[in-house]
Amino acid sequence: MKNDRIENLSRRGFLKQGLTLGAGLTLGLHLPVVARGLPAGPGIAGGDERAAGDFAPNAFVRIGTDDSVTVIVKHLEMGQGTYTGLPTLVAEELDARWDQIRAEGAPADAGRYNNLFWGQTQGTGGSTAIANSWEQLRQAGAVAREMLVEAAARRWQVEASRIQVRAGVLSHPGGKRATFGELAEAAAALPVPEEVLLKDPTEFRLIGNPNLRRKDSAGKLDGSALFTQDVKLPGMLTAVVAHAPRFGAKLKSFDKSPAQAVSGVKQVVRIPTGVAVLAEDFWSAKLGRDALAPSVRWDETEAFKLGSDEILARYRTLAVKPGTLARAEGDPEQASAAADKMIEAEFVVPFLAHAAMEPLNCVIAPAGEGVRVLNGEQFQTADQAAVAGVLGLKPEQVSIDMLFAGGSFGRRANPKSDYVVEAAEIFKAAGGKLPVKLQWTREDDTRGGWYRPLYLHRLRAGLDQQGDPLFWTHRIVGQSIISGTDFEQALTLDGVDQTSVEGASNLPYRIPHLRVDLHSPKLGIPVLWWRSVGSTHTAFAVECMIDALAVAAGRDPVDYRLGLLAGQPRQQGVLKLAAAKAGWGEHPGPGRGRGVAVHKSFNSYVAQVVDVTVRGDAFSVDRVVIAVDCGIAVNPDVIKAQMEGGMGFGLSAALGDALTLKEGYVEQSNFHDYQVLRSNRMPQVEVHIMPSTESPTGVGEPATPVIAPALTNALAAATGRRLYRLPLKLG
Repeated sequence: MKNDRIENLSRRGFLKQGLTLGAGLTLGLHLPVVARGLPAGPGIAGGDERAAGDFAPNAFVRIGTDDSVTVIVKHLEMGQGTYTGLPTLVAEELDARWDQIRAEGAPADAGRYNNLFWGQTQGTGGSTAIANSWEQLRQAGAVAREMLVEAAARRWQVEASRIQVRAGVLSHPGGKRATFGELAEAAAALPVPEEVLLKDPTEFRLIGNPNLRRKDSAGKLDGSALFTQDVKLPGMLTAVVAHAPRFGAKLKSFDKSPAQAVSGVKQVVRIPTGVAVLAEDFWSAKLGRDALAPSVRWDETEAFKLGSDEILARYRTLAVKPGTLARAEGDPEQASAAADKMIEAEFVVPFLAHAAMEPLNCVIAPAGEGVRVLNGEQFQTADQAAVAGVLGLKPEQVSIDMLFAGGSFGRRANPKSDYVVEAAEIFKAAGGKLPVKLQWTREDDTRGGWYRPLYLHRLRAGLDQQGDPLFWTHRIVGQSIISGTDFEQALTLDGVDQTSVEGASNLPYRIPHLRVDLHSPKLGIPVLWWRSVGSTHTAFAVECMIDALAVAAGRDPVDYRLGLLAGQPRQQGVLKLAAAKAGWGEHPGPGRGRGVAVHKSFNSYVAQVVDVTVRGDAFSVDRVVIAVDCGIAVNPDVIKAQMEGGMGFGLSAALGDALTLKEGYVEQSNFHDYQVLRSNRMPQVEVHIMPSTESPTGVGEPATPVIAPALTNALAAATGRRLYRLPLKLG
C-alpha cells in the first residue's frame, strides 16, 4: 500500500524503515504535553528511555539519505488540508525546502500520536489538527534542525552557532556546505536535545506563505492517492449488507439461496446488523443482496415508527416546560415586565445526513496474530478497541492503515465505531481467513442513521426603551449526540449536554437578564456530531434573533452587534472586516438584500455578509464575504479553501438539505432527493483573513454555522419576512 507521496506504515514498519538500510535520521521525540495539563504517556523513543508519565512520546520526522524529509501525520486527511498544514509546521522550524517534504500517515498508536486535546486518544475532529499540533510539530522540526547543525559542526570542526540552515542546506562562512541527506546518518547518532528554541513568527518563511502547493493534490489528480475503494488484496471479498428498513428492527429470518445463485457471490452470513453478502466484486455482492432482499424478514417490535412531524409535535410539547438549566443571569421573567418591545420565535432545523462523497467503507485483513484495518481512519483509538473486542484480540493486535478519506464531516468519527464494527463482524462470520472490504452504497449511507439531530429552539427577548436587549430566554429541544458514549461524562456539565447548547450558553452579546435551558429527549434514531456540531443549529437561532432585535430597535444590524459585543475584540474585528469588504451600508439595489452574521466556534471567529436577489418565491445567493480570525494563518490557501467549503456545506443545508422520516422510514435515499449544493448555486465568495499573533485555531468547521443566519437575514432585508425554519423556502 505505497506510492511516492503517502505511505501508511505500521509502527514496526516505521521503526524498521527508520533504523535499517541507512535510512538516515529518524526522530523519536519526547516532547512536553502542552495542552490542558494532560497526563503524559509511557514509551521509549529515539533509543532514550524516560520515566513513564514525564513526557508524551512522539515520532514525527524522518530524514533520509536521499534528502527526503518525511513528516508523520497523526491526523486524517479527508480534504481539509491536514497533510499540508502539519508538514508546514515541521518544515518551517527545520528550514527545509517545501519540495523535499513528504507526508505519511501515522499508525494507530495513542501513546505517540494522541490528540493532545483529547488525552490518550488518537483521532481527528473538532477542528483540532493544527491547534493541538502547533507546538508539538514545530518542536519536532526544531529538534531535527539542531541535530543536523550539531552533526555538521562536528564534521567540519566549527562552532555550531556559525552554521546557517536555509532551504534544506547547511552552510558555513568558511565555504562548507551539506544537504540534510548528507548529514542524516551522522545526525542519527547524536543524542536528542532536551530543549530547543522555536522561531519568532517574524522569521517564518513557510508558515503564512500562500503559495505552498498541497501535498495531497498531485496524487488525487493522477489517481495514485489511496482511498479505501482503491484497496485490492489477494483473495479479498467485497461485502454489502441488507440493513433493517427501520431503526431498532432486528433480523428474523432470510433465505440465502437466491443470493448464492448470483454469479460471483461466495458467502451469505448473518451479522448483528443484518445479512452480509460477500462476493468477488462489489457489483456481484450488490446483485446478491438485491436477490436476497425479498426473503428477509424483520422483527419490528422495537422498531422506531414515528415521522418527523410527530417528533416535532412532541418537541413542541416539551418546549412549553422548563428544561435543564445551561446558563442563568439576572431575572428574565421579572425583566420581561419592563420590556418596551418583545419578540418570540420558534426555530426548527431538520435531521441531516453527512453525505460525504465517499460512502462508508472499510477493509479488514488477517495479519499474523491479529488483523490489519485499512480505511479513511478518523478515530483510531476507539476503532482499534472496538475491532479487537469483536475479534477477541488485544487492541495492539489491530493495526490500522490510515488512508485518505473522501470527506467525513464527523461521520467517520463514530463513538460506537458502527461501520468498522460491522466490517469486523463480517470478517469474523466469514471465517477470518480472507480480507474483506465492506462497502456501503449511497442509499445505505443516506438511510443508515447517525444524523445531525432535529432541533427545535424557542426564543423570547425584549428591548428596553433605548432598543437594547433587556432579557433573553432560549430553550433548546433535541437529541443528545453524546448520550451513551464515552464522551458523555466529559461533555456533560450539571446535567447539560454541552454539545447541544454550545453557541447559545456562551452567548457573547451583552444582555443583563438571560436564561438558556435544554431538553434532551431520547429517540430511537442514531445521531452524531455533524460539521460544526452544536453551532450548526444554535448560531442559526441566535444570529437570526439578534438581527430581528436590531430591526425592531431601528438600528443597523452591524452597529447593533458591535455595541453588544463590547469586550469581544476578535468578534468585533471580523464583523468590521466583513462589513467593510462587503460594502455594508451601501444599498444593494432593487429586489436585493444583504444580511450579516458572526459566530465563534472551535476558538475561531467568523463573520459573513451575504447578498441575495429575490424573484417572487425564488431567490439566488449572489455573493458571500467571509472574514475569519483563526490566529496565525499557517496555510492561507488552505484556510481560504476551508472557509469556502465550510460555507458551501452550510449553504447546502440552508437551501435544500433535509432528511425526513415517515412512520419510521427514512424518505430520502440518494443525491436526487437529498440534494447537496450543486456548483451552479455556489455564490461568488471572498475570504479575508485577519492578521493575528495568536496561536492557530480551527478552520474546518467555523464557516459552516454562519451562512444560514446570514442568508436568512439577507432574505428578511429583501422581503421584510423572517424565516425561522431550515431549509429556507419563500413560497
